[in-house]
Amino acid sequence: MKKTISFFAVLFFTAISLEGFAQSNVKVGGVKNELRAPAYPLINIDTYTSGWSMTDNLYDSSVKHWTGKDFPLVGALRVDGAVYRFMGTEDVPLMPIIGMGSSEEWIGSYTFQTPEKNWISPSYDAKNWKQSKGVFGTKGESNVKTLWETEDIWVRREITLKEDYKNKKLYLKYSHDDDTEIYINGLEVVNTGNACKKNVLIEIPQNVAKTLKKGKNIITAHCKNRVGGGLLDFGINIEVPIVRHLNTTAIQKSVDVQATQTHYKFTCGNVDLDLTFMAPLLMNNLNLISRPVNYIDYTVTSNDGKTHDVAIYFEAAPNWALDEPSQLSTSTSFEKGNLAYVKTGSVSQKLLDKKSDDVRIDWGCFYLSGEKNKVKNAVGNPFELRSSFVKNGNVVLDKQAKNGNIAISESLGKVSKTTSGKIMLGYDDIYSLQYFGENLRPYWNDKGNKTIETAFEEANTEYATLKSECNKFDDKLMSDAVKTGGKEYAELCVLAYRQSISAHKLVNAPNGELLFMSKENFSGGFINTVDVTYPSAPLYLYYNPELLKGMLNGIYYYSESGKWAKPYPAHDLGTYPIANGQVYGEDMPVEECGNVVILTAAIAKAEGNANYAKKHWNTLKIWAEFLSREGFDPANQLCTDDFAGHLARNTNLSMKAIVALGAYVQMANELGDKTEADKYALIAKEMVRKWMEMAKDGDHYALTFNDKETWSQKYNLVWDKLLKLNLFPSSVYETEVKYYLTKQNEYGLPLDSRAKYTKSDWIMWTGVLSNDQSTFEKFIKPIHSFMNVTTDRVPMSDWYNTDSKKKVGFQARSVVGGYYLKMLEDKFNEKK
Repeated sequence: MKKTISFFAVLFFTAISLEGFAQSNVKVGGVKNELRAPAYPLINIDTYTSGWSMTDNLYDSSVKHWTGKDFPLVGALRVDGAVYRFMGTEDVPLMPIIGMGSSEEWIGSYTFQTPEKNWISPSYDAKNWKQSKGVFGTKGESNVKTLWETEDIWVRREITLKEDYKNKKLYLKYSHDDDTEIYINGLEVVNTGNACKKNVLIEIPQNVAKTLKKGKNIITAHCKNRVGGGLLDFGINIEVPIVRHLNTTAIQKSVDVQATQTHYKFTCGNVDLDLTFMAPLLMNNLNLISRPVNYIDYTVTSNDGKTHDVAIYFEAAPNWALDEPSQLSTSTSFEKGNLAYVKTGSVSQKLLDKKSDDVRIDWGCFYLSGEKNKVKNAVGNPFELRSSFVKNGNVVLDKQAKNGNIAISESLGKVSKTTSGKIMLGYDDIYSLQYFGENLRPYWNDKGNKTIETAFEEANTEYATLKSECNKFDDKLMSDAVKTGGKEYAELCVLAYRQSISAHKLVNAPNGELLFMSKENFSGGFINTVDVTYPSAPLYLYYNPELLKGMLNGIYYYSESGKWAKPYPAHDLGTYPIANGQVYGEDMPVEECGNVVILTAAIAKAEGNANYAKKHWNTLKIWAEFLSREGFDPANQLCTDDFAGHLARNTNLSMKAIVALGAYVQMANELGDKTEADKYALIAKEMVRKWMEMAKDGDHYALTFNDKETWSQKYNLVWDKLLKLNLFPSSVYETEVKYYLTKQNEYGLPLDSRAKYTKSDWIMWTGVLSNDQSTFEKFIKPIHSFMNVTTDRVPMSDWYNTDSKKKVGFQARSVVGGYYLKMLEDKFNEKK
């Protein structure tokens, strides 16, 4: 059963009410986002179909998946026979001459015992080593053929080459977890130190390449698994000679990121090109949030007053539908209804087969589409496709191709003033998630009675209306955010919008409840992690609390079904896209318990009633009792900042428990449960008194109850303020904020006294503890500065160093939805 739209969503819908007006791809009004984004969002459907530009100019590098892997998407404009590339690059293709285990079977000799010093030598006798298939790794890692469960492994892989490669450009490709050294014919090529990466590609030095002779050669490797999973795989690739066809680039004049759109302006000789990537993620419409179709629209204008013959070209590689580009794929072009299509997908089509962090989808198909009376569609060799466009201004090639690229071109005719057009991009994943053993279709097609072509037809019909909506929404969001927190705050909010939403997938549970399931990007790959939901929540509380319910429903079900029997919520529901139960190795009892209770109260505040809490009241009673017993002086355990390690007597975690109990009291009063309200009101009040006494550390409050001369951000306190619980006196806020301002570094406030790194979402929350906007902006400015100058060109990282331009880890995570807390405070204050 489809969910109804909440009161807040109705208000939101009214603010961007539908207005039919003439089709236009020109953005009207609005404040330009002048932030140099770490990465620019382009295609944002979900965590799998996710394309970003990670360079200043759209044509400086390949479009990439949020993980950093290439998702080639090439665009070119032909003006009077001259061709200008405005998107992507013509990269030299690589062909494996020695495949990795993800694409072909290989046999290696291996040992878990430390070998003799000359084990890397081609002449070493490994007769006492075992032999088995690569990939070597621990259970749960992708493509593992041979289990490796000790700390160290040594591997020798004998390879046979059909020719000499001493004058060729060769690349070593490898995956490892953790420390790895790799040697070719006894010469070191890789020494990673403590690191963990998949599908790394590096050029083999010429002195090493010269040793790769026709016949037998040897690759040797040692890998140390420090903690968690272990993985070792490697192979060799060679450059394939090509003739480039798109050598001339356009001149990029500007880029402007807004909440649902990214706008580029280019000059292509005597024609100007305005290009917009639009992901209509408007949260008043759940079908629209789920519909897996984005747009690229374009306007071309003569800039010299003369008439010019213009055509446009778009091309995508099969990578969009593959985990690894070496996988076999098939591509097809066809027409249906009013549209022309090209699609590509893997040959294997193993539904929901892979679950991990650094992986991409390889089931279902990726599509490009345009109106069939306007565009030409084709599949084939990318260089032949480009050659056809350069020569003829269109694409005319095969209807079907193995491992072929997909392309669409449109002749815009004789352009003297302005001409517009668009294409659409989409993905049909068939099944999106597995939820406690049952495969679930995406929300837009949860009954399985629709086709992807239907979704494209709807998207095509609604384009003009959606363009109007997106323009108005983008302008309003930027304007509201500037008013709330200043322009730098607003620029961060709009950049966070698509990043947060597209890190989720919307489905219906078998019982009809909405599930809005996050992937914990580059921090474990877990699905529906509670302490990722917690920082993400403000964005969804602001625009549509139904989506926050969709993040909590699975967690409540896990406990209430008896599948999770502990007196506090689980940490997660599995590893994306498999949600069959917690896989994280350790519980976060106080953390997750406090998170769900607080967020349930926040939903009540946003909706003006406690109906959602009432539905789960028996469970909330159990969790409140747990917090009253275990929450005040937490035992040695992890909190959401688990990268900082275990911590006992954590004052910020204690504060979370206290605020959660206050939130529980508020809900109990709203539901008329006076017995519970009175009981826990007294407990919470006493906890506050003890907390202030025990945490006091001179002019601030300490990191733990027993470690003085320490400090930490008390970001959990912010819900006392937003929910108006009035648990802690204003002096606590004032004391902490004043102290924090003395501890800031160039790029922000450290998380606590233990290290110089920080979490940008928590700084945002800490800033909301301020009493005035000017103080709030003092916390925001360093975050904006970091995003503007960081050398890590990836979708925004929330975990970075405050004293350098480098992130520590994490990227593309949904937690940047937490940036909207300041806006949420304003909205809550507007409510009567």
